[in-house]
Amino acid sequence: MAVKAPFNYIGNKYRIINSIQECFPEHIDTFVDLFCGGCDVSINTQANTIYANDINYHVIGILEEFQKYDVEYILDYIDNTIEKWQLSKTNEEAYKSFRNYYNHTKNPLDLYVLMCYSFNYQFRFNGNHDYNNPFGRNRSSFNEVMRNNLILFKQQIEDIHFSACDFCDFDYGILNTGDFIYADPPYLLTCGSYNDGKRGFRGWTEKDDFDLMRILTELSDRGVNFALSNVIEHKGCTNDALIEWIADSGYTVHGINFNYNNCNYHTNNRENVTKEVLITNY
Repeated sequence: MAVKAPFNYIGNKYRIINSIQECFPEHIDTFVDLFCGGCDVSINTQANTIYANDINYHVIGILEEFQKYDVEYILDYIDNTIEKWQLSKTNEEAYKSFRNYYNHTKNPLDLYVLMCYSFNYQFRFNGNHDYNNPFGRNRSSFNEVMRNNLILFKQQIEDIHFSACDFCDFDYGILNTGDFIYADPPYLLTCGSYNDGKRGFRGWTEKDDFDLMRILTELSDRGVNFALSNVIEHKGCTNDALIEWIADSGYTVHGINFNYNNCNYHTNNRENVTKEVLITNY
């Protein structure tokens, strides 16, 4: 059974992890999760060496803190912080006070606790990189499910190499013939808080799509295996450049059966379907 990260990271692949990994190579030496987010794919992939990267250095900071400390220390810190600030599902003033405190200190473990009491458990920042997600009244808290997920998650991240850089700046020189890279970038046809360009990180553009396709092509030419998650159709629009790249290269396209009813960009018009795919070069 797959391990779930103790986050509700937008775009996470936990619900479709089995469908994705059915298409992964059977044996992996070095694995790179290029847009790792909450790390659901990284922690459920077997490889001799794993690199997990994301441009959101706030989230990477939490992951590094989880890796640095033992689980007892982490859980004690969380419990003591909740008690100190009187955080609960109903105490909005406590949440706002703690949010203000975090925005002055920027402690990664405090950010995790703050996220646990925020609306939809989301990481959202303003242009100054201050956390600005509203309170998750009557819904959000650090509950037993998250506690258990964190304990299991901690066991899975001990040997992962974390980095926080733009995908264009990642050191692809670590990959050799037969190694494997998974890319789950922001999708050009959809827009969330991770790619709208209004949250302190740059938005995702058509140029980024082209840059990523170029990098993956170069890696493929070097004998590196890759899998790319993306959407080729959404709300009546198609990603023509991506479709053309697939056709010209002869890469394999695997359909991913996923229901978007609960996603922010879902539409009630059932004619406006979303077609998510996994593209591989093997």
